[in-house]
Formats: sequence, C-alpha cells, structure tokens
Amino acid sequence: MKKVAQSVVGTWRIVHMDGWDADYFDMEVPAHITISKDLTGEFQFGLVQGQLDGRIKSVDGSLRLDFSWSGFDENDPMTGRGWLQVNGNQATGHIFIHLGDDSALKAEPQ
Repeated sequence: MKKVAQSVVGTWRIVHMDGWDADYFDMEVPAHITISKDLTGEFQFGLVQGQLDGRIKSVDGSLRLDFSWSGFDENDPMTGRGWLQVNGNQATGHIFIHLGDDSALKAEPQ
C-alpha cells in the first residue's frame, strides 16, 4: 500500500471532466488535485475548491485513494467525497458534491 500512496503524491492537472467542460473547470485556475505524503491535499476546478483527507483502499482488487473533502463553491460551503487511481502516467477518478453534481475525471502529473 505504501507504493500506491507514493504514486498519488504530487500535483495532478485535471485534463478532462465528464460533468463540466474545460471552459468551466479551468475558469479561474488550471484545474488540479494536489496530494501530500500524509494523504491530505487540496483541489480546485471551476469555482469549486476544497481540502481533502484521503485513505488508501482496495476496490475490486485495485488500490486507490478514497477521500472526503470540504470547501467552497464561490462562497457557499460544500462537502463531498471522491477517489483517485493512478495507472502509469495518468490518473482517473471521480468527485462527488454532497447532495449535488458529480463527475468522472482524468488527470496527468504536473
């Protein structure tokens, strides 16, 4: 599991989201997710930004980072959950806004 944790550490540039186009997800800053060695981090896409707290989890025989998050959409408080799985030089994942939208995503290391 330590190797999986190390593989997610760093800044990941979100290059695709199913729920929003690049005009939105890159609206304010280049969309990204940053994961620290302790599996906490931050993300921003569009006007949504949050702090995350992650754990490595086995799902269907594969290891991935599952996380909860809290943050804001503009000035409105928001929470949610998500996951990120690294395969070589690409990460796939999904982010969920509690009682709101959700989107699959693809990211590349920055």
